Amino acid sequence: MRHIRNIIIGAGQAGLAMSHCLTALSQPHVVLERGVVGNSWARERWDSLRLLTPNWQSRLPGHVYSGSDPDGFMTARSVVEYLAQYANASAAPVQTGVTVTSVSRDANGYIVATNKGIWRAANVVLASGACNRASVPSFADDLPQHIVQVSPLSYHNPTDLPKGGVLVVGASATGVQLAAEIHASGRPVILAAGNHIRMPRHYRGHDIQWWMEHAGLLSATADTVDDIARARSVPSLQLVGDPARQFLDLNALQNMGIEIVGRLAGMHDTSLMFSGALANAASLSDLKMNRALTQMDNWVATTGLDLKAPPVRFAPTWLPTLPRLTLDISCGAIKTVVWATGFAPDYSWLHLPVFDAKGRLVHNGGIVAPGLYALGLPFMRTRKSSLIDGVGDDARWLARHIATSVDRRAA
Repeated sequence: MRHIRNIIIGAGQAGLAMSHCLTALSQPHVVLERGVVGNSWARERWDSLRLLTPNWQSRLPGHVYSGSDPDGFMTARSVVEYLAQYANASAAPVQTGVTVTSVSRDANGYIVATNKGIWRAANVVLASGACNRASVPSFADDLPQHIVQVSPLSYHNPTDLPKGGVLVVGASATGVQLAAEIHASGRPVILAAGNHIRMPRHYRGHDIQWWMEHAGLLSATADTVDDIARARSVPSLQLVGDPARQFLDLNALQNMGIEIVGRLAGMHDTSLMFSGALANAASLSDLKMNRALTQMDNWVATTGLDLKAPPVRFAPTWLPTLPRLTLDISCGAIKTVVWATGFAPDYSWLHLPVFDAKGRLVHNGGIVAPGLYALGLPFMRTRKSSLIDGVGDDARWLARHIATSVDRRAA
């Protein structure tokens, strides 16, 4: 059994940011990574994926984007290269190919079992990612065997799919991107849209992420929202990492020829059942977008920023008068279902009483229990906590907490 003061689980952006911050505070640690640095970006992302945040917003402690295209959007491969450069520049003590199989605790601290031996540590940081498993409804098991089911974690490109119709379930960033890509391959696509947030890529001369950063939306803290559990489950904006595309929303998809239906509510016999509240979901999405744009406009008015482009509001989402409510999947029209229904972290190896009744990790700003921390989760301390640009502030705060706790125990 090996002993060390701090163990970080995961060598993605969160784990590497924490490593950098612990090094700056002279805190001995090791980073355990099941695959390679940036493993999820390297092995669990589809081929055409690009970040939703522009390159200039790729900022980690002691490391910023320095390429020639600050307004572009990194591919998954570029993210892997960026993180590998960061790990090398930070001299992060990463051990790759080490899979954590169990984390437990006894009177002397935490016991971290791996495929390459057992570690003991005073502190453990969970930085293994927020998107380790796809959230797929239980009735997916009832679909006929002839229907291929994939998630964004297993999908790479349309050639993975059989010829024929595709049902994409979910209308956040992942769902609309995959629906557009699969439709472009010549396959008929139906998109089941539940809660979603429509947003333009650009507004009044700036990328929407510039607005969200400068107007303070991304820095909003967890204690400023009424329902933090709901805030942590807000879907990602309907965006795509393409500076030339203003919208990839339901209107754009319908213009391509994609059929839009309501939220997939369940299955009865051989028919999938869709919610009749599609119009309400679209209206609420438009309302949320316009509220955000108004907040940005108000910020301009308050700061006196001189912008040549005036405020603008976009045409509302339009929908068919009578969208489809059922779909018989026994006739062979649908060959594939793509579950773009969200993601969740995988803590199946965390054998501690730190979960709520719904199986969600309970934490207060990343502090889970004495000596146990989490990093990189949605709205952990601020709205940007799960972004590359957000994990740095959280890592600095938690690293100081770890170092202070060590000092207190030593006193």
